[in-house]
This record gives sequence, structure tokens and C-alpha cells, in this order.
Amino acid sequence: MEPSFEWDPKRVIARDIGHSQREQRFFCFGLVERRVLTVRFTYRDGKIRIIGAGFWLKGRRVYEAQFKVHK
Repeated sequence: MEPSFEWDPKRVIARDIGHSQREQRFFCFGLVERRVLTVRFTYRDGKIRIIGAGFWLKGRRVYEAQFKVHK
């Protein structure tokens, strides 16, 4: 059985300007089962490297502000 999921068409990709000086890092904020998931990642050797992921309050606030979501 293959996993079933849908990409959030409104996902937000933002640079993580407060972290690494050696490589660019990014955040991806998107809805997963009605919650906002935040994934921190970078690109290394042509591949995406996941640094961390979670349902963080700050990520939810960024996503909701971007789309004027009020809960």
C-alpha cells in the first residue's frame, strides 16, 4: 500500500537567515492534517537534507500571517 498525502498548494518556503553562515538553510511551512508542519532543510551535493521538523508554534504563526488565517 502506497502512502497517500497531498502537497499543500499554499506551502511557504522561507530562508533561515538567523542560522548558518556556511550554507543557506530554509523553512517550509505547510498544512498536514489541518496542522502547520515546519521543516528546516538545506541543499547539499544536489540533495535535500532535512535538519528538523515539527509542529512549531512559530511556523504556524508565519503560515497563518501569510494567508490571513484566523482560528
